Parts: sequence; structure tokens; C-alpha cells
Amino acid sequence: MNGIRGVLYRELRIYRRRWRKHLASYTVSPLLFLVVFGWGVGRNIEMEGVAYLAFMLPGLATMASMNQSYGTASEINIARFYWRIFEEFQMAPVQAWQIALGEVLYGMLRGLGAAAVVVVLAHLFGVGFPLNGATLGLFALHTFAFASAAVVAAMLVRSHADQGHINTFFIVPMSFLCGTFFPLSRLPDWAEAVAYCLPLTHSSLTIRAASLGQALPWLHVAAMLAFAVVFFSAAVWSVRRATV
Repeated sequence: MNGIRGVLYRELRIYRRRWRKHLASYTVSPLLFLVVFGWGVGRNIEMEGVAYLAFMLPGLATMASMNQSYGTASEINIARFYWRIFEEFQMAPVQAWQIALGEVLYGMLRGLGAAAVVVVLAHLFGVGFPLNGATLGLFALHTFAFASAAVVAAMLVRSHADQGHINTFFIVPMSFLCGTFFPLSRLPDWAEAVAYCLPLTHSSLTIRAASLGQALPWLHVAAMLAFAVVFFSAAVWSVRRATV
């Protein structure tokens, strides 16, 4: 457990120096989406029986938390390729799963912070975003999965520049295909089938259901759990592989 605390402590020390910049990055993109899609496009529109803003906000919070949780990959890459911090982890008596879990917990905190900002913005826009045990638990599982994916990506790329290619082919498509701004039924059949293969889809569907007080789609909850287990297992493997 000391290894987990050590990794997390280092990340939080760096984060403390930059929290204002992080807070600004958490706010700008969701605020623009709320203004453009919520007020500019979605005013007086209903989606699946609810006001469009109420429909969009859970997806927006899910997307924002995904971006921030996965964004730790870039920081890990900088630590690996420029600061050589990862070499210090290699020399320390710390197991691979402890390094991976420490980085994942940091990614979760970033993702949950981004989701909290969207919740605050929702109230400023006059839209309630109820937080209950189910919603918080799903956000924790969601951020755990994408923070784990960040560790995998950061360990497997061979240069910092390669990270951008993964973002282009993995993160950007999910932002627009996974039910964030409109129901999946609006997509062509082939695109809908692709969307169900992506982890953000299951997060969006379950978190939206929980926030709107609807019955949880347990099949999608199981899919979220499966992605989290696979990604974290891959994260531990990739860290172990990098330390060999």
C-alpha cells in the first residue's frame, strides 16, 4: 500500500501546483457545449421524453470525466520520456499493480472533478442533476475504466507524439458516437453496432438512467465492469512489461 500512496502523492503534489489550470480546462469545454447545444440548439426540444438539457447533461458529464481520466496518459508519458520519473518507480521496491493503481486513482480523481464541474454548471443553467449512490458509484466505475486505459496507452506508446494518434482513433470517436448528445437509435445501424462496442456508450446509458431516476440497464453496468477489469488487468501487465 505504501507504493500506491507514494505514486498518488507524487501526482497530487504536481496537481496542487496546477489546479487552477485544470479547473479552467474542466470548465471551458462543457460550458461551450451547454451554450451551443443546450441553449443554441436544444432549447424547447425534448429527447426521449425529457428536456434536451436534462438528456444531454449526463452524457456531457460522462464525456468530460472520460477526457480528464484518460488525460493522465499524457502526464505519464511526460514523466516517462522527459522527466524519467518512471525509472525511479522501477528502482523502488514497488510492485507493478501498485504503480498502476496509484496512477488510476489519480486519473479517477481528475475525472470525478470534471464530472463535479458539469454538475455545478447544470445547476447554474437551471437544470437539476441529482446525485445518488448509484450515480456516484457508476461515475467511479467509469473513471476507473478510463484511467486504467490511460495507463495502458501511456505504457505502450513509444513516444509522446504517438499519444495523439491514440486520442484521435480512440477518444474522439467515442465523444460523438456514444450517445452523448443524441440517442443511439438516431445512428445508422452499422454505426450503432460500433457504438455498442465502445466503453463510453455503456457509461452514458447507465449514468443517464441513474441521473434521471430510471431503472438501471444492468447489462450495460456489466459491460462497464467488464471493460474496467480488462483495462486494469492490461494496465498492470503493461506496467510490468515496461519494468522488465
